Amino acid sequence: MKITRLETILTNAGVRNYLFVRLTTDTGLTGVGEASLEWQEKAVESLLHEWVEERILGVNPFDVETLAAKLIRDQYQGGPTVLSAISGVEIGCWDLIGKAQGQPVYQLLGGKARDLLPAYANGWYGGARTPQDYAALARGVVQRGYAALKFDPFGVAWQSMTPEAMDAARQIVAAVRDAVGERVELMIEVHGRLIAICAIEMGKLLVPMRPAWYEEPVVPLALEACRAVRDALPFPIASGERLYTLEEFERLCALDACDIVQPDLAHCGGLSVGKRLAALAERHGMRLAPHCSIGPVALCAAIHFGWATPSVLIQENFGDFDVSWRRELVKGWHPPAGAFALPDRPGLGIELDDAVCARHPYKRSSFPSLWDDRWLKEFTKR
Repeated sequence: MKITRLETILTNAGVRNYLFVRLTTDTGLTGVGEASLEWQEKAVESLLHEWVEERILGVNPFDVETLAAKLIRDQYQGGPTVLSAISGVEIGCWDLIGKAQGQPVYQLLGGKARDLLPAYANGWYGGARTPQDYAALARGVVQRGYAALKFDPFGVAWQSMTPEAMDAARQIVAAVRDAVGERVELMIEVHGRLIAICAIEMGKLLVPMRPAWYEEPVVPLALEACRAVRDALPFPIASGERLYTLEEFERLCALDACDIVQPDLAHCGGLSVGKRLAALAERHGMRLAPHCSIGPVALCAAIHFGWATPSVLIQENFGDFDVSWRRELVKGWHPPAGAFALPDRPGLGIELDDAVCARHPYKRSSFPSLWDDRWLKEFTKR
């Protein structure tokens, strides 16, 4: 079996554009992947056709790990744009292998490794400004079946916060905790906004609300600073969604800079790299919680990965709080709220709906900056 065609499908879903990849083989099988990257979808699409395409045509998709390793070697410069292109193709190859063998992808990655794959909700707090707004929306998330939810209560903070701003964030988290009760897990997202000393001061204010984790408290590559935050606070630190190379993750683990590693499988090289990262984290006593804030194909791949990877703690889900047509972009699979069902169809188990994708064309600069007040209004605009 050889890959004979690479197609890209670019579609919009509110504040995000999704870039899907479809590979066709000489046997007629097709495999889907996703290479979405906020603000950079057009750049990734260009790389897919100008650089990746000639390197994968004629390749047997069963050679996926060798293919991915060569692409990562050959891309030379690194970074999220080229690695997202590689990841999209790598995921598409796993879909092809699963379809060819009549097996779900998770079986190819090692088989069922757990009895439950829990989900946490993200993207649910769009438009919320006051503690009361956050609390009301959080109650709705729990009513949908979630026992864990993540949110950023820090507005447009950058590097430091005034005492008043820190107290406002504390009040938001306290209101959510009061609204959902003691058993629901709260993941506090910082988006790398703060320097270490401010992240520590802010984190100490959150201790009574018992965060399940404090995510990306400092900028992504400030790993020593992340370690300092971890050492100073009594709850877990999560990080890694904006790391892209195996070497960066090796340094993260060697420094014990966090407790929970969050690779984004659609940006760090794909599922085979993800398995290597899981083994690396496990050797350092760390758990995984893969990041996934993009589209349904990337989420489906992450779910297969989670079912096959014992060290995965929980899987992020934006899907229930995206645009109303998100579920229509793909056919064959719709994950439930709260926990993910074990996939039972060959490959990823989904196909793109080209007609629906075409009805929602690409929109320039649709994703707002997290340091612009617009994101508070439009982050999850439906």
